[in-house]
Amino acid sequence: MSTTVSGKSGTWRNWAGNVTARPVREVAPASVEELSAAVRKAADDGLRVKAVGTGHSFTAAAATDGVLIRPQLLTGIRNIDRGAGTVTVEAGTPLKRLNVALAREGLSLTNMGDIMEQTVSGATSTGTHGTGRDSASIAAQIKGLELVTADGSLLSCSEEENLDVFAAARVGIGALGIVTAITFSVEPIFLLTAREEPMTFDKVTADFDELFTENEHFEFYWFPHTGNCNTKRNNRSAGPERPIGQIAGWIEDEFLSNGVFQVANLVGRAAPTTIPTIAKISSRALSARTYTDIPYKVFTSPRRVRFVEMEYAVPREALVETLRELKTMVDRSSLRVSFPVEVRTAPADDIALSTASGRESAYIAVHMFRGTPYQAYFTAAERIFTAHEGRPHWGKVHTRDAEYFSKVYPRFGEFTALRDRLDPDRRFGNDYLRRVLGS
Repeated sequence: MSTTVSGKSGTWRNWAGNVTARPVREVAPASVEELSAAVRKAADDGLRVKAVGTGHSFTAAAATDGVLIRPQLLTGIRNIDRGAGTVTVEAGTPLKRLNVALAREGLSLTNMGDIMEQTVSGATSTGTHGTGRDSASIAAQIKGLELVTADGSLLSCSEEENLDVFAAARVGIGALGIVTAITFSVEPIFLLTAREEPMTFDKVTADFDELFTENEHFEFYWFPHTGNCNTKRNNRSAGPERPIGQIAGWIEDEFLSNGVFQVANLVGRAAPTTIPTIAKISSRALSARTYTDIPYKVFTSPRRVRFVEMEYAVPREALVETLRELKTMVDRSSLRVSFPVEVRTAPADDIALSTASGRESAYIAVHMFRGTPYQAYFTAAERIFTAHEGRPHWGKVHTRDAEYFSKVYPRFGEFTALRDRLDPDRRFGNDYLRRVLGS
């Protein structure tokens, strides 16, 4: 049976703690039928409905003052079709559980982001991505999905049925319905060799096209207040497996990237003048290393230091110029930024509101330690990103609205027209969607 928590007592908070909501009631349906019933009951009561995942979005995309749907009982793999190379999974399944379960079956997603705490539906609905020259976001690996629409009915879509819905709902920001199951394209598990090494900002930007072209997955981090970057290249490998040793892994990934980094950020928050010095030390703390392992152990890493993030997709050819402008802005300002800037890429895809829709893209993500004022930095960064027709990640901090999106997304009208058809009464609406999609 589903569990219903009524009353106004519960306050929902996202992972970063920068968004809160007070729903009238919370429902954790144990089946698609119970979810449909919860949507119909919300309509009868005149309430809006939102499903939340793990709250990894920094925007209020999932916030509601109505009925909050928690999908933690809608988890697990429904079906693996080895012939078709697909897996169908319940919407509330965390990516971490999906990755581990697939690996046990000798399968893997082709590409993934660097965090795997999110639910599959939360990650895809907001356009979560990793980095790739040829392989795109998680949503671009979707072959079919099913969603409960505003009248409580179940709609299936794929390249074969309801193609117009499929073209939009893979990155639907929760506006078209509540996703209940997703069918992903998967492939036999493979090995990746990761090569991590420090490189100067000037060298990375000068050689970016070459680094991008020569590697299947290239990304780098630039440490503000320094000329230092850390680069990571992931390429398929014939093996053998050479995972990071347990002790080395603990030192680099837990002690330095999480433990010491947390302390450094706490010091920086208390005494901002120390940040440039800390940044110089941080940027030199991680040494070069090479290791070979199965995909999710290479693509993803633990992120225990909490932060607030803004990320924009710019046309790939505009990346270096945009990044140099960002560095110049930080260098000339009195800002103190203790978190590295993350740079990744994605090929163009065919999803209406994907940040890589119709154009080869590069992503620039700026972060601030949780509890540190971030507005001045993010505002200045956003000014640079939007000058290059940047598209913000739907789940990360930004100030853009429907008018802006209608200019940077050629298929914006296609999405809003579909929303008018599927949810005319805005049963799945909230303040965030009103801002980004219009009323």
